[in-house]
Amino acid sequence: MVSEVNESWQQEAREAALADGLRAKAFGITPENVDEVIEKRSHLLKSVLPAFNEFCQTTLQREPKEMLQVLWDLWLPLGIKLASQRQELGRPLIQGILGGQGTGKTTMCKVLSLILHQLGYRTVSLSLDDLYKTYSDRLLLTQQDPRLIWRGPPGTHDVDLGLNVLDEIRDFQSPVMIPRFDKSAYRGAGDRTNPEIATNIDILLFEGWFVGARPIDPDLFDTAPPPIVTDEDKAFARDMNLRLHDYLSLWERLDSLIVLYPSDYRCSLEWRKQAEHQMIAAGKSGMSDAEIEQFVNYFWRSLHPELFIKPLVKNATLVDLVIEINSDRSIGKVYGDVLIRNS
Repeated sequence: MVSEVNESWQQEAREAALADGLRAKAFGITPENVDEVIEKRSHLLKSVLPAFNEFCQTTLQREPKEMLQVLWDLWLPLGIKLASQRQELGRPLIQGILGGQGTGKTTMCKVLSLILHQLGYRTVSLSLDDLYKTYSDRLLLTQQDPRLIWRGPPGTHDVDLGLNVLDEIRDFQSPVMIPRFDKSAYRGAGDRTNPEIATNIDILLFEGWFVGARPIDPDLFDTAPPPIVTDEDKAFARDMNLRLHDYLSLWERLDSLIVLYPSDYRCSLEWRKQAEHQMIAAGKSGMSDAEIEQFVNYFWRSLHPELFIKPLVKNATLVDLVIEINSDRSIGKVYGDVLIRNS
């Protein structure tokens, strides 16, 4: 009876793995190898489940069963794919992950680290936020350009620090000092904190809201979408576009780029409001809806998703995998360069 149930489940799993043609191509699943894929994924699921259950309950504060489907359909095959890339590369893999607010990039990085650990790979996450300039340097920056009222846009990061870290990892150096940033310092202005000492890094997950973003034609700002409306808005957007050139050397260190792509970029605003409401309900301090809109609009003025991210996901030479995020935060289409080239 057990064997019959198991065989029935495996048949369903095989059919499901091949049913979504885009996702199957993205993860290299074919009718010829699907049995092997399901067996490997099943074995990995069993080994990662204890740590995953604990992560869901303690960090996400959600029931693990609510997250099992995305674990099976996305995170496990993605972890296997990254492990394979690392093996083929023969040196540490620098994996870029671009995702706006609320797209789940931090959660995905933590789950991928659990999975890759089970596969025998030492994984470290680095956020673009960890590369912010020091508090004192940002004070000087604000004096030079008063428009940089918040950390986040191009120009507020220490690119050389990032280059040093990525190059050390690529060159097999160990240990490596991974920079960390404390957002609560100086009443929320934030500052550098003690770095994390990491050894024998196999895979670096380098995530951020504009990791991999490229400068665009400045003429596009003449007809930019809201909130880039006034002449001052357009001038700010053009200046941020120019500053993006300083980051290209960082993006050149990426071996691969994944984009977490909302079905509508405006979802980020709603997701941020939901997060702040939950914080306030839990007795913590949080921003009002008006403050959130002001905050998010500031980032959209600096690098508007429609102008910078939308064309990026259609560029197969720069992006290796696109994961679409629905408005309810569920996973939509997952596709690689096959669809990107044809879009």
